[in-house]
Amino acid sequence: MNVIARTHLRWPAWFSYRPEFGVDAVVLMASVYFALCANSAFWRATAATGVLSGMHGAWVAVCVFVAVVAITFLLLGILLNRWTLKPLLTVLLLVSAGAAYFMSHYGVYMDTGMIRNVLQSDTKESRELITGGMLFSVLLYGLLPALLLWRVRLKTRALGRALLIRVGLLLASLVIAGLALLGSYQDVSSLLRNHKEVRHLVTPANYLVSLTRVALDDSASRVRGRTPIGTDARVAARPAGSKPRLLVIVVGETVRAQNWGLNGYARQTTPELARIAPINFPDMTACGSSTEVSVPCMFSPYGRENYNKDRIQGSESLLNVLEYAGIHTLWRDNQTGCKNVCKDLAFESFEHGTDPEFCTAEGCFDEVMLQGLRERIDAKPGDAVVILHQLGNHGPSYYLRYPQRLRRYTPTCETSELGQCSQQQIVNAYDNAVLATDEFLARTIRYLAQDSSRDTAMIYLSDHGESLGENGLYLHGVPYAIAPKTQTRVPMVMWFSPGFSAARGLDLRCLRDEAARPASQDNLFHSVLGLMLVNTRVYEKRKDLFAPCQRSATAQG
Repeated sequence: MNVIARTHLRWPAWFSYRPEFGVDAVVLMASVYFALCANSAFWRATAATGVLSGMHGAWVAVCVFVAVVAITFLLLGILLNRWTLKPLLTVLLLVSAGAAYFMSHYGVYMDTGMIRNVLQSDTKESRELITGGMLFSVLLYGLLPALLLWRVRLKTRALGRALLIRVGLLLASLVIAGLALLGSYQDVSSLLRNHKEVRHLVTPANYLVSLTRVALDDSASRVRGRTPIGTDARVAARPAGSKPRLLVIVVGETVRAQNWGLNGYARQTTPELARIAPINFPDMTACGSSTEVSVPCMFSPYGRENYNKDRIQGSESLLNVLEYAGIHTLWRDNQTGCKNVCKDLAFESFEHGTDPEFCTAEGCFDEVMLQGLRERIDAKPGDAVVILHQLGNHGPSYYLRYPQRLRRYTPTCETSELGQCSQQQIVNAYDNAVLATDEFLARTIRYLAQDSSRDTAMIYLSDHGESLGENGLYLHGVPYAIAPKTQTRVPMVMWFSPGFSAARGLDLRCLRDEAARPASQDNLFHSVLGLMLVNTRVYEKRKDLFAPCQRSATAQG
């Protein structure tokens, strides 16, 4: 009884204890904490390269650890002071815990592309990623240390003395980081030369540096504006009385070539398209491993061959060139936007649609984008190009991307926390979502085939692929240089009405033969210009997939 009483008396005193530290000491402790508790993905990736093996590897690990702590201290020392330390460090603890969870569980890298994806995610996308496991990780590694942080009393120093000490410590951290890296220079330089991507795993430096770069890039882009391209575009003369042309470009989402039935996948995930027999391109490469990269790239004249992010984002797109040529464009979106491709042009979003036939509380199936399309097209007579941007196979909630009648492959992963499912369950749900894309494309083709007032055609091209647990990777967005083929190989199909192929002079048998050759998203820009008979200096015939198969058509300039 006395023991219980004494314990009862001591507990409030312990609970009210508030340690006192200087700001610099807290910054150092936070740097050590981040290196130990927020960098598991970095340490695993580094260990996988073999540089941490054996006794010498232990020395390399110590050197890298010291360098990570010193670099983190440098960054935090610039950001944190007596007034910003607690609120800003709280945010960093919570964000770092979330970032560490996604890097460890999905194999993502916090480079500028991933940061852009995060910034452009809407509430619906974000909600799918908030899982029980993620919340537990944030509570344990973010909220708990943040609560301890707020118990600390901060020592005060005179401003001048505090600034002098801070500058000295920042310089010392630079020297320590340099000495630590020099201590294992050969191994570290080899690591950074052969596995440059690991730097995007060092938390919180990865997202702090990437976020700064994104902010600077976006600020510079707003100042520069967009460079016009193809202002000389003109449509080649056509026979009098010919029908106006309608080309629908379906931009797919997260469908990989490996699981595409028309490519010879063991499962027939494209049964509707197989009956229609469109022209299929089995060897198609994406420009990027994320929507943020691939979509602007495929609608640009520069592409992956001459990839320059600033140049692509700072220039007008294929749609602008078509508009200069007098071809009307319309972007219909069931995703998070056109990534600046359709800036200042006709745009409609169905992301938050309410059509009861196609929409639920979780979002709309892609068929909603066909609703009212004929009226929109007929409102502007003449040639038109319509882009339908799918929700498609957007992960990780693959089970929400198809109606229950298409739940053909079972058992399925019925959660967005993929780590709770077997790989086969994930693949089953993913393949069912591919069936939904197949059905949507078949419906689009039938829709176009019934239009007797126009010559019609459709091009489908997925933006990027997806990892479904292979080698511990999930989702997409791995830096392109090391991205697996599951993320960079995508399907593409084409369909033409008899009137379109005849009027355009397309040899479809020749085109089927050409489709067996390797191609890439770099071909889209120039192929669409060639298909629509647009003459412009930015057109490159060698990249036009249709150029070898023209029976008779006005030559491109």
